Amino acid sequence: MIKSKLRLAQAASVLALVLSATALVPATAQDAAAPAEAPAEAAAPAVTPETVVATVGGSQITEADLSFAAEDLTQELSQMPPEERRAFLLRVLIDMKVMADAGRDAGMADTLLFQQRLAYLEDRALRRAYFAETIANAITEEAVRAEYDAYVADFQPQPEIRASHILVETEEEAQAVKAEIEGGADFATLARERSIDPGAANGGDLGFFGRGMMVAPFEEAAFALTDAGQVSDPVQSQFGWHVIRLEETRESTAPAFEQVAGQLQQRLLMRTFDETIANLMAGVQVDIPDPALAAAVQAQTEGAEVDAEAAEEAAQ
Repeated sequence: MIKSKLRLAQAASVLALVLSATALVPATAQDAAAPAEAPAEAAAPAVTPETVVATVGGSQITEADLSFAAEDLTQELSQMPPEERRAFLLRVLIDMKVMADAGRDAGMADTLLFQQRLAYLEDRALRRAYFAETIANAITEEAVRAEYDAYVADFQPQPEIRASHILVETEEEAQAVKAEIEGGADFATLARERSIDPGAANGGDLGFFGRGMMVAPFEEAAFALTDAGQVSDPVQSQFGWHVIRLEETRESTAPAFEQVAGQLQQRLLMRTFDETIANLMAGVQVDIPDPALAAAVQAQTEGAEVDAEAAEEAAQ
């Protein structure tokens, strides 16, 4: 079974094309199909994929053609104002029609190279359609919410702390700050007056954070504090010298659905894609005559499996 990084990347690119095309169709094909100023008493004509938007030498260009072009020209469309996209796509399709007719007249459609390219383009279009209808359409909101419920059920709370700090350049300054705090000086006021950290304006408050979010020396000193209001000895990091005060502690909670929905959707998509490909590849013999290329594909296969497992673990 060939299960490589390349295939996963292709899946992501196909999804991007499907989603971007879907997003672009209203702006480029459907919405713009209605007259700019239709009479109030006249109902706007229904726009369907078969709706003809232009005729070129007897050949029709439809709304579906505009959507297909939008899929192929996603990058170009993203760089122009929405109101210009529809005309741009139609201009491209008009040029395509007349050049295609010229190619047929020149006998290009009968060459072996053209037939090979046509077969490739047919496979690409079918792959895209299969992906959109069989895989992408399976990733419904209900499926993502079910994935979220499983994620919450498996969520392991982790210790988090809220701390404030005062950052200065030298150990001597840090010791002096610590002495002032022990003498009764207000920590937040000292932070605003003495700290060189960009967050000094809010009294040095860093908010809540868990392990792995701060540089190691700072994290070790911060998590060593046990009681709210406790102040650390000066600790050095690559940023300077810190004096840290523990504000409060808590256990982390699972993020809200909206915060992780996109990530869970992508994870579910990749899993569905992988399972679908595995089922399709079952019993299919793949022969790569070039040993070096076969080995490279196998290496990608093994690397993709490791990457997929690591990504799954990281998302837990």
